Amino acid sequence: MLSEQRYEKILALLDEKKSVTVAEITELLGISESTARRDITALDRAGRLTKVFGGAVTSDGSFVTQEPTVAQKVEVQKAQKIQIARCAAAMIEDRDFVYLDAGTTTGYMIEFLARTKAAFVTNAVAHAQKLAAQGNQVFLIGGELKSSTEAVIGAQAMETLERYHFTKGFFGANGISRNEGFTTPDAGEAQVKRTAMRQCRICYVLVDSTKFGNISAVTFAPFEAGTILTEKIVEGYQAGEKLILCEPEMGQSIL
Repeated sequence: MLSEQRYEKILALLDEKKSVTVAEITELLGISESTARRDITALDRAGRLTKVFGGAVTSDGSFVTQEPTVAQKVEVQKAQKIQIARCAAAMIEDRDFVYLDAGTTTGYMIEFLARTKAAFVTNAVAHAQKLAAQGNQVFLIGGELKSSTEAVIGAQAMETLERYHFTKGFFGANGISRNEGFTTPDAGEAQVKRTAMRQCRICYVLVDSTKFGNISAVTFAPFEAGTILTEKIVEGYQAGEKLILCEPEMGQSIL
């Protein structure tokens, strides 16, 4: 098979799946891994895809490699995030022991939690401060503080989380994809999210509709691992998915 023919088949698969691994290319085309990697490199240089570790993703801007700071994210999709946060907060009961992940959407939950008697654990310094200020019981895990996202990460954070058993956990994500699952740009944050999710009976992932189809560098959970809370149904994600549509003023529709 000529190289251009291989390129077209790779791009067709990528157009369908939005991401592709070296193993998938070798199986599809019956070629060696080295040839598959060379083809990916050639297409990356031509600007027809984006080369990533172990494969490639579409070059249409849906792959996210940089983590915006909290200051950059706080006003983005703010109304939608508050809508989702209100919906998420309504799911917390007084007897719950809750993990609250770092992030702007999870942060917006706090103003709706002033009256709850639930206890919270978080890896976000700002979340802990706000919860404590309004009288909630809160535990802040220790570890390395990442300046851009104000999240605590590292081995100490994961060791601490492994001691807890949460009734519910609320998580943020930079991207959602059927194949890559829930993703984030930072490996350290991905490890903490992954550890915390293992300790939760129920996991909710709070994402506004712009995150669907985006892929960041690191997967922290498969697509089926959490119930998605969002403000708008995105085409291709509504049929048979574990997804909650957060209506304005706390209304919910479970699809």
